[in-house]
Amino acid sequence: MTLIAAARSAGVRRGGPEEAGSREGASLTWLLAAYPLWWALGLGVLAIPFVAAVAAVKLVRRRSIAVPPAFGWWMLFLLAVVLSLANLGVDPPGTVAGTWLGNLPGATYRLGFYCCCTLIALWAYNLVLEGVLRRERLVRLLAWLFVVTVLGGLLGTFAGHFEYTSPVEAMLPDAVARDGFVQSLVHPAAAQTMDFLGYETPRPAAPWGYTNTWGNNFAITAVWLVVAAFCFPVKAKWRVGAAVLLAVALVPAVYSMNRGLWLGLAAIAVFAALRLLVSGRPAGMLALGGAGCAVVLLVVLTPLGTVVQARMDNGHSDQGRAFSSERATELVVEHSPVLGFGSTRKTLGSGDSIAVGPTPECPRCGGRTLGGNGQLWQLLFAHGIAGTATYLGFALAVLWRFRSDHSPVGIAGSAVVGLSLLSMFYYNALVTPLLLTLLSYVLLAANRTPEAGAPLPRRGAEPRAAIDPRTDLPTGTETENR
Repeated sequence: MTLIAAARSAGVRRGGPEEAGSREGASLTWLLAAYPLWWALGLGVLAIPFVAAVAAVKLVRRRSIAVPPAFGWWMLFLLAVVLSLANLGVDPPGTVAGTWLGNLPGATYRLGFYCCCTLIALWAYNLVLEGVLRRERLVRLLAWLFVVTVLGGLLGTFAGHFEYTSPVEAMLPDAVARDGFVQSLVHPAAAQTMDFLGYETPRPAAPWGYTNTWGNNFAITAVWLVVAAFCFPVKAKWRVGAAVLLAVALVPAVYSMNRGLWLGLAAIAVFAALRLLVSGRPAGMLALGGAGCAVVLLVVLTPLGTVVQARMDNGHSDQGRAFSSERATELVVEHSPVLGFGSTRKTLGSGDSIAVGPTPECPRCGGRTLGGNGQLWQLLFAHGIAGTATYLGFALAVLWRFRSDHSPVGIAGSAVVGLSLLSMFYYNALVTPLLLTLLSYVLLAANRTPEAGAPLPRRGAEPRAAIDPRTDLPTGTETENR
């Protein structure tokens, strides 16, 4: 299937009464549907600011802007991020000395992408409310990204050394293109190669740049694939295809050796099972439990189990993560508890000695990044208690506000937001995981409105039927295929 055909199947079609609406939300649709193309060109996350600029223009031109529930908490978080910039010139003890201007690029990158994700999410929310972007289309776009993630994972598993110079990378000056951070943005690579098992092992990363980002996005988009394939009316062949894809996805998920991904998927399954039980759907809970047991058996009875055991026996980054987390917390509490230090910092040495530094044999030794080993630690170190409290307040407010939405979209959206609270201990959210999480929040917030998922009625048209919260469909709709 070509990218154009895939995009059309996700929701971009010519003609029909929704043609004008499709054009209105085309930028967002193509950002998600054609993400493999942007990655292949060397744009990747760099395509997000372009769509955010479109979103900003569209929002400014509106007479009024609808704001989703709990959005005030998110705005307070952005304010805390801005205020924390005042401390960029502070050098915490035991870190590499820097200047305010020297620390500004990293802080600007984070603030810029926080704002970009915010603009896109706010625009998407208004499009969904107006029926311009149908809710089902957005769900299927997120589900399509799971397909992309699995394909990238298979590429990273079986062709881990695949990489090439992208067109964007080729246009950059050599000094810029060779920078490690720039490479992660513009250099397409199938995997990150590591040797913590005693031999070189490729860990899937395509098309998300990093293995941890790949794992985070895998868990987020898997939720929406399940909703799109098994909770919306679709043909039986698509459900069979989705089941096969989920089974195949176990291969890159296991070979990624990403313990955070495994924990996240287990947490999502438990959360969904509890919500199904509370909402009076024990059959759904049993089906989910059966699927979970099947996954465990597949792993245990195949060579995948050997990989899992090898990963559990090799902690790899545990010691370094513990040192970074403890040191980040200590410095913030002692020297800048309210607003943090505005950005991350590099440590002098390691937890063993300040003399430890990178070597050809150990390029990751020493110079640990404080605030780089998980969203929680980044929030605490870079933005202090103010940033951490408002970020957590936003997620918790969303979960509380929609705690009674037991529809498929309601459970899925809450599961993704809840996942962000768990994964923040070991994953950084920027850039794509945060965008996907905020789009999940958009679906959750728009799910309870009568307009969600359908165009606004024309003047003189019959009133639309109420939405059944148990099925996400108009009351009276036939649901045999569900």
